[in-house]
Amino acid sequence: MSEGTELADALIREHQAIDIGIETYLDGLDAGGDEEPLRTAMHALRRHIYLEEVFLFPPLRAGGMMMPILVMEREHGELWRAMDALEKTLQSPSDPEALHDACRSLLSLLESHNSKEEPIVYPRADADLSDVQRDQLALFLESGTFPEGWVCAKGAA
Repeated sequence: MSEGTELADALIREHQAIDIGIETYLDGLDAGGDEEPLRTAMHALRRHIYLEEVFLFPPLRAGGMMMPILVMEREHGELWRAMDALEKTLQSPSDPEALHDACRSLLSLLESHNSKEEPIVYPRADADLSDVQRDQLALFLESGTFPEGWVCAKGAA
């Protein structure tokens, strides 16, 4: 996994799958809204944030990317809190408009975040991580799970 942009590409594919899950939920919201695509996407986003904050960001920060990583962590906190709020809205789904707005807001946050992370941070995954670090990240991408109750660095309200 040590050549090309394999890690960057895999991380971008996760971003795309998360977006598609949220959009699929939105597309079906007027027809009763199967929550599974949204719940799957939010779980995938939490897992994705975990892999970045545990496997990707520490070595990049140590390599000199302090400011970009701080920005990414701050935005992860915003995303985390938006997902928490969306979870609460899902528990009382009497207002489809609120669900729609919360999903659109989450997608907007993701678009802003991903537009910075993909061109600035992800290329460094392939270029700056050691072979061992790349292998650990790749293994987690394939089959890793995050600990129950884990919250990202800036996720507390």
